[in-house]
Amino acid sequence: MKTDIHPDYHFIDVKMTDGTIVKMRSTWGKDGDTLALDIDPLSHPAWTGGGTRLMDTGGRVSKFKNKYAGLGF
Repeated sequence: MKTDIHPDYHFIDVKMTDGTIVKMRSTWGKDGDTLALDIDPLSHPAWTGGGTRLMDTGGRVSKFKNKYAGLGF
């Protein structure tokens, strides 16, 4: 294996949206840095089975539906 080509793998603190802090290993930042999440995996639909939905207001989905509204999509 080549030397000095792999990123440093160290411990960081991940701050959830509810304020809890989880210690995990990552290549992000430096040892001891804190990463604050915008979307919490404990409440995000991708990990919870879709209990809540993120609404697309004026985004790509809305533009697509408006553009092809008469075609039955």
